[in-house]
Amino acid sequence: MKEILKDLDKAFENRIRLGIMSGLYVNKYLNYKDLKSLLSVTDGNLASHLKSLEIKGYIRYEKEFLNRKPNTKYFATKAGKKAFDKHIKAIEKLIS
Repeated sequence: MKEILKDLDKAFENRIRLGIMSGLYVNKYLNYKDLKSLLSVTDGNLASHLKSLEIKGYIRYEKEFLNRKPNTKYFATKAGKKAFDKHIKAIEKLIS
């Protein structure tokens, strides 16, 4: 049991960060507006959780302008996908 628990990543213990990574794991990218809608969170709440995942190196972003409006796309990094896989596998082991 102790061995399984060490594979859980604290970065994904929060439902919002878990939701962000889940969305980015199955999509090539999601923009800020889509993430906000998907997770039903405020701008400030989403921004702080995105920053936490960015600091860990689990996500990256690209900024662009569409029709003179800013658009930020978020992507899961290789390290982020690897850490998320490990976290999900640990949860599956705990359940079984």
